[in-house]
Amino acid sequence: MQFGISTHLYHDQRLSRDHLAQIAGHGFESVELFATRAHFDYRDGAAIDHLGQWLKETGLVLHSVHTPIWECFGATEGETFSTATSDGAKRQRAVREAEAAIRILERIPARYVVVHLGTPVSRPGGNDHSRAAASRSVEEICKAAEPLGARVALEILPNDLSSATALVTMLERDFDGSSVGICMDFGHAHLMGDVADATELAAEHLITTHVHDNRRREDDHLVPYQGTIDWAAALVTMLKIGYEGTYMMEVANTGSPAAVLAEAQRARLRIERALAD
Repeated sequence: MQFGISTHLYHDQRLSRDHLAQIAGHGFESVELFATRAHFDYRDGAAIDHLGQWLKETGLVLHSVHTPIWECFGATEGETFSTATSDGAKRQRAVREAEAAIRILERIPARYVVVHLGTPVSRPGGNDHSRAAASRSVEEICKAAEPLGARVALEILPNDLSSATALVTMLERDFDGSSVGICMDFGHAHLMGDVADATELAAEHLITTHVHDNRRREDDHLVPYQGTIDWAAALVTMLKIGYEGTYMMEVANTGSPAAVLAEAQRARLRIERALAD
């Protein structure tokens, strides 16, 4: 069992070696790269080479790449990328950006590529969701990821395409036997219903995680145990389904990254104790 930190924690900054050193210094083994060009320019070969060197120097593993969902942090400026929009040109733009981020894996290996199907209902375009468009996008993204040895993980997300039930239905209908799976996002599942139920529904297809908490009002991306998720029940269910992969914390900077990492380190110990018990 490993624990990682998503660079979502530093998403409003340009990613640097110091950020990775800070993550490693708090005892985490891996990272997920949150691919937004304002945070990390995935189209810049020199930036990718620097990232590879930073990973070697800090001893971290690139576990996954989160494909772009915004042009800029928080979509306060620029475009929101949706893989499920009915607008063909916008859908193709989202897929092209995903493919560009996946090309990081030509230089730095990673096991997973995490993909949003559409956008959360609270975001711009949150009601423009086409199942046919989403399925076509997944096919195209898989063609880019599979030759590089990565599996595509569709993230549980607050929209009608991305509940555990909807994702399982899509995978079994359109992608049975393929390398596509589900990213169990605890915080998003909590916003939509019961985390343990969602985990059981996704069990057969669950390949990676996003671990964070909220108070069931907003997608706060809090450190585990700071919101209202029943972590005892959630973790028992993870044991029940036999999950042995990475617990990737996708937490927000709610004060300072160092303080959040210290809280995440304490939460990791609680999770490890719960899983051991």
